[in-house]
Amino acid sequence: MTAPASSLTIDLAARFPGAVSADVRPGYGGFIVPAEKLIEVATAIRDEFGYDLLSAVTGVDYIADNKMEVVYHAFKTTGGPAFVFKVQVPRENPVLPSVVNIWRGAEFQEREAWDLLGIKFEGHPDLRRILMWEGFEGHPLRKDWKEPFFEEEVKPFKSRWPDGKHTFAEVKNPFRDNLQFPADFDPEKVTFTDPEEALYKSLKKYHSETRDGIETDHILVNMGPQHPSTHGVFRAVVMLDGETVVSLKPVMGYLHRNHDKIGERNTFLQNMPYTDRLDYFCSMTNNFGYALAVEKLMNIQVPERADYIRVIMSELTRIQNHLIFLGMFLNDLGAMYTPALYAFEERELILDIFEEVAGARMMCNYFRFGGVARDMGEDALRKARELVFDRLPGKVDEMDRLLTENEVLVSRVKGIGYLSAEDAIRTSMTGPMLRASGVPYDIRRADPYSIYDRFDFNVACRPEGDLLARYMVRIDEMRESLKILGQALKQIPAGPIFPGKPQYQVKVPAGESYGRVESPKGELAYYVVSNGKPNPYRYHVRPSSFVNLTSLEQMCIGEKIADFVAILGGIDIVLGELDR
Repeated sequence: MTAPASSLTIDLAARFPGAVSADVRPGYGGFIVPAEKLIEVATAIRDEFGYDLLSAVTGVDYIADNKMEVVYHAFKTTGGPAFVFKVQVPRENPVLPSVVNIWRGAEFQEREAWDLLGIKFEGHPDLRRILMWEGFEGHPLRKDWKEPFFEEEVKPFKSRWPDGKHTFAEVKNPFRDNLQFPADFDPEKVTFTDPEEALYKSLKKYHSETRDGIETDHILVNMGPQHPSTHGVFRAVVMLDGETVVSLKPVMGYLHRNHDKIGERNTFLQNMPYTDRLDYFCSMTNNFGYALAVEKLMNIQVPERADYIRVIMSELTRIQNHLIFLGMFLNDLGAMYTPALYAFEERELILDIFEEVAGARMMCNYFRFGGVARDMGEDALRKARELVFDRLPGKVDEMDRLLTENEVLVSRVKGIGYLSAEDAIRTSMTGPMLRASGVPYDIRRADPYSIYDRFDFNVACRPEGDLLARYMVRIDEMRESLKILGQALKQIPAGPIFPGKPQYQVKVPAGESYGRVESPKGELAYYVVSNGKPNPYRYHVRPSSFVNLTSLEQMCIGEKIADFVAILGGIDIVLGELDR
C-alpha cells in the first residue's frame, strides 16, 4: 500500500482546508483532490512541498462506482518515498485540468490516459491518441470495452481450462477478421479524414520565412517507422529549416498490443512472463518491479538469499544493457560493427549465467512473488565471480579507452543534445538521462528497495547534460554495478529462496501499490490495483523508454538532422517497453 507521511497529511490539510482529503479506502493511500483545485494543489505540491519530479500519471476505471480516477506519483529529486494524489471524475464526461504546465513530463502520459481510457485533460498542448491510431473506435482500457474476439473478462478462460476444450474465436465471427464496425456503418457512404492531419498541424506545416532576402520553406521529413536508426518501428516527424531541426513529434504505437489490458485479463502470476517482453534486453529488472508491487500488496518478506540473487541478476542486467547501448550507439554514429561485436561477446557470457539459473537467455521469467523460481547454483556463482572479478573490469576499461579517447566520437557527441538539470526534472527524465544532466537521482539510493541500502556504491552523475555525458554515465554505471556485484557475491548467504511452497495461484489482498526499480534505462514502475480476486483490477506499466522521449524534441531543436539519430540513440529506448 502507498501511504504518505503523517506530517504531509497535516500540512496539506492545513494548506487546503475543506478541499483535499485523505484516501481512506482500505488498502489505499494518498489524497483525493477536487478537479477544480488540481492546478492549485499540484503547484503547491511542487513548489511548497518540493516534489519536483512527477513520475507517473495513471488512469483507473472504477465502473461500479461510475467514476474515473487519475493517480499521480510525485517524488523529490533529493530522495524519499512517493507523494500520491488523485482526482476523481464522472465516467460519462471525465474531464480534468492538464498538469503539463507544472510538470512537462505528464504530456505523453496524459495522452495515453485519453487514448486508452477517454479521460480528457483540458489545457493539454497536443491531446491526440498516442498508442492507438486516430481512427480507432473507443477507449480499450475502459471496463465496458470488448475486443472483437472477446471471450471472458479474465483468465483462465472456461473454454480452455480445466477441460482443455476450446473453439477459435475467429470461427464465431462470420467475417473471420478482426474488425468491429459501428452499428450504422455503411462502407458505400463513409468518408475518411486524413489521420495525419492533427499530427502535421501540430508541427505548423510548411511555415515560410524570409532570411537575407531569400524565401525558404520549412519541410517535413519522416524518420521511420521503417528506418534502422529508430531502433524499431518508431517514427519521428521532423520539421527542418535546411538541415536544422525546428520542430519534432515522436509517433509511437506501431508495436502496441495493449499490455495493460492483457495484464488485467491474466492472473497475477500469469503476468510475470509478460513483463519479460517489455524491455526484452532487461527481463530480470522487468520482473523485479512487478514482483515488488505485488509483494507490497501481499505484505510478504523475501528470503535474504533470494534478495541477493535478485540484486546480482539486476546488476548483471545493467552491465549487459549498457554494453549493448555502447555498441549500438557507436553503430548509430557510423562506427559500423566493431564496437558492437565487442559488446555482444561480453553480453553472451552474462546470458550464459541467466540461462543456467532461469533456463532462458532473454525471456527469463525468473522472479516470483516472495523470491525467485530457482536457486543460483555453485557453477553459476563461479561464472559470475569470474566475470565480475577477473574479466569485466578489464573489458570495461578497454572499451573506455577504445571509445572515450577517440577524437571522432568526442567531436560527434560533445555539446550535442543539451538538456539542463531543470529541464530534465521538468520533463520527468529518470535513469542515465537525468543523471547525465547533473541530477544525482538513483532510486537505489533515493528510495532504496530490496537490499540496495547494504551496498557501498556511488551514483554515476555527469554535469554537462549532453550526449557525451550520457555515454560516460553508462561507462561509470558499469563500474558501480561491478562494485555492487563484488559485494553481493562475497556476502550472499545460504538459505531458502522462497517463503514456503511455490503457488500457481496467489491471494492478493484488496488495495493499491506502486513498485518501482532503477532499470538500466530509468525508472520502471508498476501500478497495481487489487480487488481481492485472482486477477488485477488495474495493471499499469510506467515505462522509462516512453516517458524519457518527452524531452526528445527539446534536445533536437537547433541541432542538425544527422544529430537526431545520435540523440535518439542516446536515450536508449526499446520499443517493446515503449509501445507495450
